[in-house]
Amino acid sequence: MKRHPPVIGVDTGGTFTDLVFLHDGRLLTHKTPSTPTDFSIGVLRGIDALLGYVPAIATTGFQLVHSTTVATNALLERKGAKTALITTEGFRDVLEIGRQQRHDLYNLNWERPSPLVPRPLRVELSERVYADGSIGRRPRVAEINALLATLEKRGVESIAVSLLFSFLHPDHEQAVARAARRRKIPVYLSSDIAPEFREYERTSTTVVNAFVSPTLDRYLHTLSDEVIDRGATHVRVVQSNGGSLSIETAAHHGVRTLLSGPAAGLQGALEQARSCLEHFKHDPDRMLTFDMGGTSTDVSLVDGEPSPTHEGQVAGIPIQVAMVDVHTVGAGGGSIAHVDAGGLLHVGPGSAGADPGPACYGKGTLPTVTDANVLAGRLPPDHFLGGRMPLYPERALQAMAALADTMSLTTEEAALDVLRVVNDNMVRALRFISVERGYDPRLFTLVAYGGAGGLHACDIADSLDIQRVVVPHNPGVVSAWGCVTADVIKDYARTVMQPFEQTEEPAWIEALHELAHQAKRDLDQEGFAPDAIEIEPFLDLRYAGQSFELTVPCETSLATTAESFHDLHRQRYGHSNRDAPLEIVTVRVRGTGPSAIREQPLDGSLDTHPSGEASRYGDFTLVERLSLPPRARIQGPALLTEDYSTLCIPADWIAHSDLIGNLLLEKR
Repeated sequence: MKRHPPVIGVDTGGTFTDLVFLHDGRLLTHKTPSTPTDFSIGVLRGIDALLGYVPAIATTGFQLVHSTTVATNALLERKGAKTALITTEGFRDVLEIGRQQRHDLYNLNWERPSPLVPRPLRVELSERVYADGSIGRRPRVAEINALLATLEKRGVESIAVSLLFSFLHPDHEQAVARAARRRKIPVYLSSDIAPEFREYERTSTTVVNAFVSPTLDRYLHTLSDEVIDRGATHVRVVQSNGGSLSIETAAHHGVRTLLSGPAAGLQGALEQARSCLEHFKHDPDRMLTFDMGGTSTDVSLVDGEPSPTHEGQVAGIPIQVAMVDVHTVGAGGGSIAHVDAGGLLHVGPGSAGADPGPACYGKGTLPTVTDANVLAGRLPPDHFLGGRMPLYPERALQAMAALADTMSLTTEEAALDVLRVVNDNMVRALRFISVERGYDPRLFTLVAYGGAGGLHACDIADSLDIQRVVVPHNPGVVSAWGCVTADVIKDYARTVMQPFEQTEEPAWIEALHELAHQAKRDLDQEGFAPDAIEIEPFLDLRYAGQSFELTVPCETSLATTAESFHDLHRQRYGHSNRDAPLEIVTVRVRGTGPSAIREQPLDGSLDTHPSGEASRYGDFTLVERLSLPPRARIQGPALLTEDYSTLCIPADWIAHSDLIGNLLLEKR
């Protein structure tokens, strides 16, 4: 393997913080409990453990790449900055008006999430830009200062500015920003955060950014100071599109990190899964990814490349930034099982988290998925975290017994029912991103990772009639590995609203060229040579008169681009109309500075040394995964244990190892 500068990847989850350390061609891994009151404590504990193994690195220097849930938690828990919104006169209530769609169509008691900015902190500015970009009314400096003075008196900590059509003419927002910065108030502009049309989504995204960024800024700079003291030379953050950002950019664009962890996991899993499938001569392009951690499960569909999206929701709030198309459900190892008033069993979305954790960890009292796996004989208590963290089956039994009594079942029956319910939750998520979008999951390979993914992978595959499962090497720390391999990615967009003219030089081409030039300039400043930079243009197209668009690559031939749109429209909606005129809504450019790190070396954790001996555990053959030689064949029923994950292979499945430790499981 090529030698690279030392780099540490850190992924902070709700239960555990995962770390990998690539140094001199070797990979060290470590997992430590997360510290939700201050996530930096868990991160620094893990870094100190790794540096203790190679202390000289503190002198020679290392890089740190971090996927973080700080912004996500601030939004989910509504513990961000006290935020104000300055908007165009007459548009004060756009956050409350929103869209007519209901998140839960048939729930008569459903309530829209309350706005992050209460009405007294939403103020209007007398300005106007029209839909063609022309100026109707310029804002007065005196009015801007008066609004800011009012907001200062109300104790705001952050200001979002979203003025009408500012993506066409940003000068008015910039005037507000100059005045706010003179008063030393953090200010965030929609023309900078989300320069696209759709007023509600653009305003929502800017408000979310203003709400979470001050919290993320404090966290990142505090953490950066600490790791620089420990020898770090560069600190970067994984963003929702799977690429990395400098901490300065991430701190100002906190909304871009809301899917930081899932994006890192997807990045880390794909290269290994492709390598494994190519080794066994299977299709490496069609994958359903399944990342099950302690608090949630993230699923995604890959058809050639991960599906990008530019609009999503987090905590029921619209987000309009580039992100990997990941669907998340509250189903993880720590998901709590409970019975509702009607006697129905539910698993999640509530989680026991890192503290107190599942009952079998020794502190919790409520039954969780991890407890159910212990009682089902799928999680050997003496092999958890390489034997360094004991599990307590008697506490799992006590917690599950209380649930079993409620349902008039035996404890074993209750545990199996918990596993069935959580599996059904994850199957529904996978159907949502495949069947409901025109894809047949039977034609895909399931890629399972995360600390709990291997325990449920074959059951999930059986439910979807999927015949192949890939479990990457070191599945429990795949997201941390994804941090190490993350490219530097810059996404740019500009709404143009023009006919899709297939002429030699259509009007929208100029906008595409400008965004490509900006991408090259920014990546040049990141230190990438011009010939290493990859530029990918995309177009948001729709049939004239439609309300929604689809994103397709902008090919050299515009006729080919149009055909790609028609084909995607037919796959997504079941029909297309090649005679209808097309409209281009938004031009997009993705600039990539590719990472030089792809291949994961075959090293293990800091603390364990596999014995290579197989034994029995209940109905299963118990095997240490790191002891497997290349091209090994394992017939189920078997449990493959390793430091940070356990793989359950049922009796009708066979596992095959490739040359670098990835596993391909096939249905017999």
